[in-house]
Amino acid sequence: MKKLSLLLIAFLTLFTINLFAAKNLYLTILKEPKNIYKNQKFEVKVKALITTNDFTSLTTNFSNQSNITVLNPTSPWKKVSNDTYENSFYFKVKSQNFRLPIIEVKLWDSNSLIDVSTVENSNITFSNIGKSDDRFSKVIADNIILKAYKTKQYNNQEALTIIDIDAVNSNLEDFNLDNVVEQGVSNIKEWENIQNLVYYFVTPIYDKNLTFTYFNSTTNSFKEIRVPLILQNELVSTQTDLNPNDSTFEKYKKMASTVVFILFLILFIWKRKKFLIPFVLITFIFALIYNLPNEKGKIKQDSFVYILPTKNSTVFFKVDKELKVEILERKGQFVKVLGIEDGFIGWIKEDSFEKN
Repeated sequence: MKKLSLLLIAFLTLFTINLFAAKNLYLTILKEPKNIYKNQKFEVKVKALITTNDFTSLTTNFSNQSNITVLNPTSPWKKVSNDTYENSFYFKVKSQNFRLPIIEVKLWDSNSLIDVSTVENSNITFSNIGKSDDRFSKVIADNIILKAYKTKQYNNQEALTIIDIDAVNSNLEDFNLDNVVEQGVSNIKEWENIQNLVYYFVTPIYDKNLTFTYFNSTTNSFKEIRVPLILQNELVSTQTDLNPNDSTFEKYKKMASTVVFILFLILFIWKRKKFLIPFVLITFIFALIYNLPNEKGKIKQDSFVYILPTKNSTVFFKVDKELKVEILERKGQFVKVLGIEDGFIGWIKEDSFEKN
């Protein structure tokens, strides 16, 4: 009986210690929206308060969600003060019947678990917008900027336009134009909360402009973006920097390699030290490579010029005669070329070159 009592006392003591043990991890939601829209990308910002210095990492898990996508589940925690860390998680809701996830954060000391805390989002309402607006691009964003646009005659009846767009806190990956049959993503990039989209679409050649709308999540209103469809006498590629030769970066690279070579050459002539010879040779090779003119060639008659270096890319035009070109870049079986006489830029297949 006495032994049983001692065991009971020990159990109660351990239970009491664990019950009143100080937590080492506290979570708070700093930012979340009150209302969201279908396919909107939205942010939930979480703060973690840590009351111990003996830890090595924080990990995050999401559970109990439905019809919602966590876009950056492995986002690293950022230290903002001695005991505070913050993280921004981005979500995208697929339908009205969604459930927000429970956010679980674990505090680790190497492989030993120190503490676990969870936090849940408040009730967020859902709205579906733009159903009856055939100009709605399906994009919800804090802001959209139309950076550049170019239009080229595609055939006798149609024109092809390429637009370059930046957007903040957006779902640019869902960009789509109603009543446009041929359209597609040329390139999309993302960093932090900013996205960049290069998009192409084909319209009747007599159209003088195209207007689309997006929903501005800051003002809670639809905003119009107007794209003038002005025919250009040049072929554009799907990259913002059409000709790598005209790139500021390329120019600086050529200048820098030449300057470094000259400096090492002067230093060698002045000091006459043998250990400088390899540096002179290496910098000379780099300067030579960067400053060599691009390779030139001829395109066969009836070759196709594409807007992208991909198998299913749209054909921009067909070459009606043999053309001299400068080779700018190679990707797989495709070659990016610059027309020496016409000044066009586009992608052709490797077998379109005349063989010497």
